Amino acid sequence: MPKISVDVPQELLDDLDEHVGEEGKFVNRSDAIRASMRKTLDILDDIDNRHGRLEREE
Repeated sequence: MPKISVDVPQELLDDLDEHVGEEGKFVNRSDAIRASMRKTLDILDDIDNRHGRLEREE
């Protein structure tokens, strides 16, 4: 799996860390970021689809 590097404001990282670990929803930061990316892309695809900007798969 490719690795990327991203600059993130500390406040955003602190918020993310609240959802990571034994008491959180995600095992680690990578899992949390991947889930967030998937959800964001799904939402953007839905918006594009509603506006006719996506080609339909057949």
